[in-house]
Amino acid sequence: MKMFPNELVLPPRTIFRKRAVVDLFKECAVFGKRGVLVHGRSFLASGAFQNIAETGMSDVAVKTWQHPGGEPTLHQLEVLLSEARAHHAEWIAGVGGGSVIDLAKACAGLLEATRPPVAYHDGAAISTSKIPFLVAPTTAGTGSEATVVCVLTNSETNVKKSFRHPSFMARLVILDPELLAGSPPEVIAHSGMDAFTQAIESYVSTGATWFSDQFSLKALSMIFSSIRAVFENSYSDKKDDLLAGSYLAGLALSNARLGIVHGLAHPLGARYHVPHGLACAVCLPHAIKFNHDAMGVKYTIMSETIGGDLFLETNRMIEDFNIRSPFAGQSILGEDRIIEETLASGSAAANPRKVTETDVEYLLKQIFAG
Repeated sequence: MKMFPNELVLPPRTIFRKRAVVDLFKECAVFGKRGVLVHGRSFLASGAFQNIAETGMSDVAVKTWQHPGGEPTLHQLEVLLSEARAHHAEWIAGVGGGSVIDLAKACAGLLEATRPPVAYHDGAAISTSKIPFLVAPTTAGTGSEATVVCVLTNSETNVKKSFRHPSFMARLVILDPELLAGSPPEVIAHSGMDAFTQAIESYVSTGATWFSDQFSLKALSMIFSSIRAVFENSYSDKKDDLLAGSYLAGLALSNARLGIVHGLAHPLGARYHVPHGLACAVCLPHAIKFNHDAMGVKYTIMSETIGGDLFLETNRMIEDFNIRSPFAGQSILGEDRIIEETLASGSAAANPRKVTETDVEYLLKQIFAG
């Protein structure tokens, strides 16, 4: 196994402490006086914005932009870019879940781009961005704060996929466990299962290295040992471990890629309007069975890490979190297109077992059978 990936891309600075987010605008001021803060609906309701504003709002001219909800789309990005350009933003910050973070990251990455977002979504070359991106996640799941990837959906074609560039990496990551407090159990479960999936897939990915394995295994251990406590009570001290584990999973996937679960979750999520973490949770047991032999000794290591058989413990988590498949019993809409998009994804290409058209067809039948 290789020691390191061919290129290491990591956040240059990470702050991990309770209430660290109150210093966000002070940190932003280092990069300029004018910026845009992208956030979700709960950010204002929780009072978090008021705490931040009281600490450093006088140092910067901030335009706030609230994500309307749902999975992030190219249209939302176009609106955000237009407002950020009109504001003459010198930096972009994101405080929220994965959708908020991906939109803020894409906005910073494409603020000075000359072509519309759809061009880059379709594969156009991306130039280096000079606009700083700062981030504070409010969920423990996507790991997007630690990656150079933006995952967006083209609402016109219903295609959900990613684009990326090394310059998209956040200049500053603020990990404030207090931002998880008050999260609904469903959000904890879905986002946490996404992070759990990322830890598994990055560990067994064909792009895995000794370096990424250290993050993957530690993430797996921290997520598994904390998620139930936070699901039952989001104010639990275990939220620190869950947030840290999610971050480590993000670092791992950023440097190793993922697998068939994420290859399937993107087209399924886009067509059925299913939250990404829920789609991952439903697909994960089928992927574990599919990849079992290809995982080799790593399957045993993961099972030992969590203190039980990986497949059985994954199913037990899904039951404990009352996760129900939104696909069971439904018709497979545009199966040929789903198969095509899955096989075209970089995640499926990194799966430990080579994935064929027949394999995807089989997995879809299993997923939709329930």
